[in-house]
Amino acid sequence: MASTDVVIAGGGPVGLCLALLLAEAGAAVTVVEAERCPTRDLRASTFHPPTLDMLEPLGITSSLVAAGLPCPHWQVRLHPSGDRAVFDLGAIAADTAHPYRLQCEQWKLSDALRAKLAGRVEMLAEARVCGFVQDDAGVTVTIDTPDGRHDRRAAFLVGCDGARSAVRHALGLAFEGETYPETTILATTTFPFEQQLAGLSNVTYCWREGAGNFSLLRVPGRWRVSIYPREDAPIEAQMTPEALDASLQAVVPRSDPYEILESRPYRVHMRMAARYAVGRVALAGDAAHVNSPAGGMGLNGGLHDAFELAAALSASLAGAQHGPLLDRYDRRRRPVARDEIMSQADRNRSRMRERDPDRRRAMLAELQSIAADPARLRPHLLRTSMIDGLKRAAAVD
Repeated sequence: MASTDVVIAGGGPVGLCLALLLAEAGAAVTVVEAERCPTRDLRASTFHPPTLDMLEPLGITSSLVAAGLPCPHWQVRLHPSGDRAVFDLGAIAADTAHPYRLQCEQWKLSDALRAKLAGRVEMLAEARVCGFVQDDAGVTVTIDTPDGRHDRRAAFLVGCDGARSAVRHALGLAFEGETYPETTILATTTFPFEQQLAGLSNVTYCWREGAGNFSLLRVPGRWRVSIYPREDAPIEAQMTPEALDASLQAVVPRSDPYEILESRPYRVHMRMAARYAVGRVALAGDAAHVNSPAGGMGLNGGLHDAFELAAALSASLAGAQHGPLLDRYDRRRRPVARDEIMSQADRNRSRMRERDPDRRRAMLAELQSIAADPARLRPHLLRTSMIDGLKRAAAVD
């Protein structure tokens, strides 16, 4: 039976980041990925300042910055009036080497990580972890591949295999939480919204006059528009080219139809695993927690998991007792996911779904007050940029 130090189920950005961190520490790693080829679909696009700080020693941040758009400020806005609260990330320049959000598609991070990993780890494509048995000395992992079923003996197994994680399911861990009732539509277009909407930030969350809301997220060469659809029509009817064009026309009316490059609907969940580690098997990223994308914290939180877990596994492979280290990983990351990431994302969602005009104006006035007061702005940005959550986790023994 072939052996390795760590088997990672899932070759998305969290699994690949964990693989690179372990490889840098000298570990032998096998990554098991269900897809045959890398995908470039519509997923996360926001990197927060501390994530860029953490990726820099791996030689990843510079390539992301070159491939993305720095966002030195973000805003909440009333549309079409343009009244807005603008949050300048320069206020936390003393707290991070990257005082901006970076707008860069998730797949570009995966590409950069794969380039760093080439020849350093075993990569199994079109493969799935279909079972495992763990004992005091390690884990025997069963993997389905195009060539048949194979076993790998490993010291540890990590599930980075997404919200439907087979590893989490095999552990028998509950994925507690809820699914929000609405479906969100994401569409991309090359239309230059920045030329039509004065003072627009690369990340802008908008309340639309009357009812509804939308978000505008700029990445190189296009804008991503998150559309919160009508509740009185089936989602299929709102995914037609004509319906998508009508949704974008509500943002900026124009005589010509919008060129829509990509679109997809997605449901939003808020769930967390009951534990992040059982014995020699751990979870990270969406396998451990999922949340509303409002605020762009899901991918970042998963990468933060990878850094914390890599430190625990590297120390264990070097001879430390794995039990206390994985328990600490759970104590550090799970409360942060619950109290910082999921709760904040839920508050962001609830704020933007507010329909009452008076409540919207009161909320905007409060946000403008925070943005204008340096004594309030910095703490707000430390929290929304995920810096406070990382400090809180690091303080847990």
